Amino acid sequence: MRIAVAGGTGTVGRRAVEAARERGHEVVVLTRSNGIDLVSGTGLDEALRGVEVVIDASNLVSTSAKKTTAFFTTVTRNLLAAEERAGVRHHVSLSIVGVDRAPYGYYAAKVAQERAVEAGAVPWTILRAMQFHEFAGQMLDVLTVAGLHLAPRGRSQPVAAREVGERLVELAEGAPAGHAPDFAGPREERLEDMVRKLAHARGLKGPVLAVSLPGKQYAAMRGGETLPGPDATLGRQTFDEWLAEQASAPHPTR
Repeated sequence: MRIAVAGGTGTVGRRAVEAARERGHEVVVLTRSNGIDLVSGTGLDEALRGVEVVIDASNLVSTSAKKTTAFFTTVTRNLLAAEERAGVRHHVSLSIVGVDRAPYGYYAAKVAQERAVEAGAVPWTILRAMQFHEFAGQMLDVLTVAGLHLAPRGRSQPVAAREVGERLVELAEGAPAGHAPDFAGPREERLEDMVRKLAHARGLKGPVLAVSLPGKQYAAMRGGETLPGPDATLGRQTFDEWLAEQASAPHPTR
């Protein structure tokens, strides 16, 4: 099967590309380096010729709800329009567990993306996944100032990005399913503990302080409103197992 992956060089997108190729599929990676601009739509028509399924794992790292909403809705509409012209039969979109229960900030943008998918003409599947294990590193990198490491308080059930990529491909191989069951890691973790463990594993100097970040989105995470329900599909790798896997990988210290 010919599968196109938007965001195919990102944290999950590259894992989806790897999984699809391992399963014998032909993969088209939708990137600017290949002449494809998801925001303008340039190059999409040519890239999607012969494509049967599109996996959208594209992302924009920003704290602006307005900016991220514009990005996700524009990219989704461009993809769906090009897919319809190309005769693509299935659109698979990656979202986040709990976005509808905490539609604030970045989560509000993902809700808008889901609505754009639902309103499109291409049959679809939406997979809501929990934060990836790499989320702790993103928080650590962003919230380290002058040797002080801030660790946001919150509840999560993180999942391996590799397993999310594999799950996206499994869904792409099947029929459009609407909202698929939530996908989460095998156990709940405290976000501040994840950041603390990662800082220790990296050998970072300086204190790690747990803080309650402002905003409704983080308040929802602290209250457990964005955790998966009992019907969620669970991955295999725990955060501690992922951390042990990263131990041999080089990372600059601060």
